[in-house]
Amino acid sequence: MKNLLMLFSALLAFASCSKQTLKNNVAITGIDSTLRPGDNFFKYVNGKWYDSVPIPTSQTGVGAYMFMNYPQRIRLQGILDNISQNKNPMGSPEQKVADFYASGMDTVRIDKRTYEPIKPLLAKIETINDIPSLMNFVAGEVKMDNSSIIAFGVSPDDKNSSMNIAHTYQTGIGLPDRDYYFKSDSSTVAIQESYKKYLATLFQNTGSNAKESKENADLVYNIDKQLAISHKTKVELRDVQANYNKIAVTDLVKRHSNIGWAALLDNLGAQTDSIDVGQPAYYDTLDILLKTIPINNWKVYLKANTIARYADDLSKAFVNAAFEYTKVLSGQAVQKSRGEKMASAVDNYLGEALGQLYVKKYFSEDAKKRMLVLVNNVQKAYAARIDKLEWMSDGTKQKAKEKLFAITKKIGYPDKWKDYKNVHIARDTYFENVVSAAAAGYESELAKLGKPVDKAEWYTTPSTVTAYNNPTANEIVFPAGILQAPYFDNSVDDALNYGGIGMVIGHEITHTFDDQGAQYDKEGNLKDWWTKEDYKKFKSRIQQVIDLYSTYTVLDTLHIKGELTVGENTADIAGIAVAYDAFKMTQQGQDTKKIGGFTPDQRFFLSIAKIWRVKMKDEYLRLWINNNPHSPPVWRVNGPLMNTTPFYEAFDVKPEDKMFLPIKDRIIIW
Repeated sequence: MKNLLMLFSALLAFASCSKQTLKNNVAITGIDSTLRPGDNFFKYVNGKWYDSVPIPTSQTGVGAYMFMNYPQRIRLQGILDNISQNKNPMGSPEQKVADFYASGMDTVRIDKRTYEPIKPLLAKIETINDIPSLMNFVAGEVKMDNSSIIAFGVSPDDKNSSMNIAHTYQTGIGLPDRDYYFKSDSSTVAIQESYKKYLATLFQNTGSNAKESKENADLVYNIDKQLAISHKTKVELRDVQANYNKIAVTDLVKRHSNIGWAALLDNLGAQTDSIDVGQPAYYDTLDILLKTIPINNWKVYLKANTIARYADDLSKAFVNAAFEYTKVLSGQAVQKSRGEKMASAVDNYLGEALGQLYVKKYFSEDAKKRMLVLVNNVQKAYAARIDKLEWMSDGTKQKAKEKLFAITKKIGYPDKWKDYKNVHIARDTYFENVVSAAAAGYESELAKLGKPVDKAEWYTTPSTVTAYNNPTANEIVFPAGILQAPYFDNSVDDALNYGGIGMVIGHEITHTFDDQGAQYDKEGNLKDWWTKEDYKKFKSRIQQVIDLYSTYTVLDTLHIKGELTVGENTADIAGIAVAYDAFKMTQQGQDTKKIGGFTPDQRFFLSIAKIWRVKMKDEYLRLWINNNPHSPPVWRVNGPLMNTTPFYEAFDVKPEDKMFLPIKDRIIIW
């Protein structure tokens, strides 16, 4: 009865959505009318911009999406520049963020200290004389946000999502991914050599001569590579079942005599009888290497790891060394300004304190209310799409809709702010401020161990341009940072908002039902809720997505990795489809009145192309393809639109057009 009432209420709300009022008409400029939309829609909408916009020398790309975080940091810097001039009450959010920022901006003092702040750590490494003392040091660094060879954290249990448990993950390498150690193409070799040079420079900056520094760098790289052999690939890491391995501590103690789990957990302050060991092969390998690699070599490795962890928090010589490696990895030409770096650092360590100041200035309650309407409408449209699925049985449809309507929606900012009461910030000690914030962050996380999950907690800061789906909480989250143009504008018509943030909402809801999210039930537990036949059909459609996107080429012969990006591509395809259905529920969506020469449907699709208006450097694009689970922006437009029949109708896409797919080949999952 409860489910029937829920569905009835949803249908009533569905019918009432068409009474919304149209907003301001905004012209869409920059269209290249010499191109056919059906040949390359991304270029049709964004080509003129793409060909003329310069990438700032301090950035790896420009435009929307993650690159909007650059102007965001400038906004944050403006807040911080202003507030750091004031005398703020001691202990207040304003005092903490202002003094943290001011301490980081004092580069004269930081440069004068050179690497003095980490000398005690390097001296402590020198005292290591056996495996237990090595692991004791490692544990101390874990508590300072340095994973080194142990990555430990506290988060919900995937199979009991209401409780927080201990987790460990593979770690220990300095290159972006294990594959970088085993490839021999010229671009990867250049990155390998740059990384080794970076390590050598760190050793030279702390007093070693050139010969010894190079030998140390080679030694560290060799240990990295031995650890990397045990790492799962990024595709393997997407298998949520295979990466859930809850093991009793007593069994781990027997299995890994060198790691010494009992002592390690005691040093971490973690009282638990079991751990979810995400990638057991890594810890099996680490246990062997702890014995087979000489202690003196491990000491060199830990020194490199420690210096690298704090390189950006030390003097200019260390900052420059880190950047030289970053430059080869990403193509970034010059360093970001100190102000931008510090705005990012404050956001990282004191994000919700800074977030309070951000939303007060840049995010209105009216915007939050309209955003909730958008989310609700997309959710209702999703239910209607589920009802129409030909491949899914009625029983599974009912469970899918129960999960859909159980989704928690978080918009703008948390209802309860973190207070950072245990973070001690002084205006003249930047390094110590970083350490205090990192230590407080660990203690805050540790305090959750064995406790019920706080469903109100956020896992990003309010000012970040992002959105996410958290499967263990069955929640979707839209921070204030993304709720701005081109994604969302409270003053514009529905076509632009549904094509913008509406698509993002549909995308995030779809993660509830992508190849990973579909394995979690409505409570956020890793639990099967499908019939065998329905799940088989679902997986066959997922394979269609993998196969299609694997054909797309980027940078000469480099292809999109279909298996790595399948979750995001599935979310893009369904996200556009459901956002379009939700748009058709509005007054404008049911109209045909043109604005600036474009119909409402055309404006909807033009908005989709605009939210992925991005240009990036080739080096960064290569880094993206190898590591990012999202397809490059051009394929976040063209890929899903090739599978969206209303797009064909809106722009009269013909069989001879390059984006044309026959109806039988267009992918429909949700």
